[in-house]
Amino acid sequence: QVQLVESGGGLVQAGGSLRLSCAASGHTIDSYSMGWFRQVPGKEREFVAVISRSGSSIYYADSMKGRITISRDNAKNTVNLQMDSLKPEDTAVYYCAARGSTGSPYYDIDGYDYWGQGTQVTVSS
Repeated sequence: QVQLVESGGGLVQAGGSLRLSCAASGHTIDSYSMGWFRQVPGKEREFVAVISRSGSSIYYADSMKGRITISRDNAKNTVNLQMDSLKPEDTAVYYCAARGSTGSPYYDIDGYDYWGQGTQVTVSS
């Protein structure tokens, strides 16, 4: 069992930056690909970014590519998401997730085994 806790969300003006962190406990994350998703009320949860177990493979959603950087520190059992040049449409609850199997596409929420509770990101115009 892996417990994930996100932090770092908040209110920021358009063009600003935030750094989200995900702290894992209960198990080391080096066995998992780690992803970030986001969700707006009334909409489906959508893929943001994923980083492989070793960190050698990274994928980003087209909507945020060039503005975000995902990283992981397996020794500290943490995953981070640096978000720059934020836009009002980036407003959402951001979730960290752990994926043990590679049997489904990395952007498929059903492929993730563990989820955090989410952290709110609000970007004002």
